Amino acid sequence: MSSSIMGPPCSILFLLLLLVARAAARPLYPLPSKVDNGERQPLQTSRPYNIAHRGSNGEIPEETAFAYLRAIEEGADFIETDILSSKDGVLICFHDVTLDNTTDIAHRKEFADRKRTYEVQGVNTTGFFTVDFTLKELKSLRVKQRYPFRDQQYNGKFKIITFEEFIAIALDAPRVVGIYPEIKNPVFINEHVKWPKGKRFEDKFVGTLKKYGYKGSYMSKDWLKQPVFIQSFAPTSLIYASNLTDSPKIFLIDDVTIPTQDTNQSYWEITSDKYFDFIKQYVVGIGPWKDTVVPAVHNYLQEPTDLVAHAHAHNLQVHPYTFRNENQCLHFDFHQDPYQEYEYWIQKIGVDGIFTDFTGSLHIYQEMTTPPHPKDGGNDDHVMSLLHKIALLVSPYEKV
Repeated sequence: MSSSIMGPPCSILFLLLLLVARAAARPLYPLPSKVDNGERQPLQTSRPYNIAHRGSNGEIPEETAFAYLRAIEEGADFIETDILSSKDGVLICFHDVTLDNTTDIAHRKEFADRKRTYEVQGVNTTGFFTVDFTLKELKSLRVKQRYPFRDQQYNGKFKIITFEEFIAIALDAPRVVGIYPEIKNPVFINEHVKWPKGKRFEDKFVGTLKKYGYKGSYMSKDWLKQPVFIQSFAPTSLIYASNLTDSPKIFLIDDVTIPTQDTNQSYWEITSDKYFDFIKQYVVGIGPWKDTVVPAVHNYLQEPTDLVAHAHAHNLQVHPYTFRNENQCLHFDFHQDPYQEYEYWIQKIGVDGIFTDFTGSLHIYQEMTTPPHPKDGGNDDHVMSLLHKIALLVSPYEKV
């Protein structure tokens, strides 16, 4: 199967353009969100979670309101975001500590003198940093697609959004949609942004979640009403946040060559039995880079490591990242077919969630292979409808 990117249908394009036209006249998401959606379809919990990595960013520029709206429409269980801060201490949804790669900052002459060089995770980095701009200034920028091989038609149309606006999108969804925010580069943020009364980045982060009702341990009644996973590559941030909230946390794990950003521990240390026994007091799972689970050589998969089995033995979930549909992002083993990749990771490797840039393709795979359990809002009519659709697809190829 070809893995070419499918653009949004005409109705979605029209909606996007309409919303863009109206954006100048009023805020898109008035805060706080108070929309009453009544009894909403619950979060599905009977199959691996479909985690929209920075929204449906395979189609629409990452971490924008419209990338998240698209992901929800396509069936995401969770919408994922990275949380950073503005100079004036407002939490924003943005991946890089610099604005260079995904905004029009290079063309904004009024900000030309803001370029700086700071140390980020032990490396001197030069660029335009979010921490040197107020929220008002950040809102004046426009976001663009990160990768040149993806659709560029939405470049310059969308703004950076705040953490609160992101939360409003999830709370206003027509069904229960979880959020999956990352405490991003906490060491750097705490060095450059100061909040009143000695508060830290993590205090501001958790305080925002509490303000909007996010609470409760994994699978508790409160959690199922407003699901959230808190993620970070920094173990000390997760431990600190554990003293502030019982919401479930995920410890992110990078490439085997990259140490943790705050404790400088190696991959081998943080995946040892001793460390898993320690960290499981604070987290419910790990989010490893997928090549640490199944290494690749010359773009061909090697034998899987025991990381998933090892984590499961410690009662930890595994949510690997990042799954992308494009040919250049798929290992040769999958023959340019993202559905084969999903099949491999869910059925053979046995992961509990997947970070994907293409929410729609994962949702289609899940619906065709494991329809939602009745307790998750699935029903027999749904199953029969799906079987009928499959029969229609197959019938032209049946022998007479």
